[in-house]
Amino acid sequence: MVDAALALVKELVGRSTKILCFTGAGVSTNSSIPDFRGPKGLYLTRSPTYFSDFMASEDARIEYWSFKRDSFPAFRDARPNATHLAIAELERLGRLEAVVTQNVDGLHRLAGSSAEKVIELHGTGAEGKCTACGWREPLAACLERFERALSPPRCASCSELMQPAVVMFGQSLEPATLRGANAAAERADLVLSLGSSLTVTPAANVPLVAVRRRVPYVVVNRGATPHDELATLKLDMDVDDVVPPAVEALRRSL
Repeated sequence: MVDAALALVKELVGRSTKILCFTGAGVSTNSSIPDFRGPKGLYLTRSPTYFSDFMASEDARIEYWSFKRDSFPAFRDARPNATHLAIAELERLGRLEAVVTQNVDGLHRLAGSSAEKVIELHGTGAEGKCTACGWREPLAACLERFERALSPPRCASCSELMQPAVVMFGQSLEPATLRGANAAAERADLVLSLGSSLTVTPAANVPLVAVRRRVPYVVVNRGATPHDELATLKLDMDVDDVVPPAVEALRRSL
């Protein structure tokens, strides 16, 4: 059964020229970055911080920045894994339409995917940004000020509050970023949803733009997702056991 499913993935990848890879936290767990909703997810031990609470409460800001300080080394030291590298290889082979990612770890770009192909729906964990004027700087600089003063960092330009340059709970996705992701889904001839629980909207709706055009849809995720019944194929497997072999088969065929 598994062999037949993997053979179908290879066949779909082999005949497609505009592949959309939609990636979630399960793509980066093999790079030692913990996910949020899995069996060992971060949300089992802490609750997400909502943007409204972050803006209203000094205690909430301190708790959030403390979490970022403690988790930052894992993100800083992480390196791309086999799936990140395989997706970058898809681009080199001329078969990738876009990587639409919910991840903020920057590993797709570090693996070699071009900035033009990577759409980071939820922002980047590498930078901090001002909540007022939009000033950006390396997150490490924000964390250094927080560690030194044990006070939430302020903007060097306008002195308002800084936040990590990610979409926090209660914040909206950047409209232009979401439009770009949906446009890529409109052009795609195959969608691979990789390591995503597909429960966070509107991000999780991006693959459905292609599905409505009857584009083949492969979901690879540990655990059930709301899209399982819509998928051409659902594989409850580690993404590293699916994507790299499929891309390698494509490379050998060319």
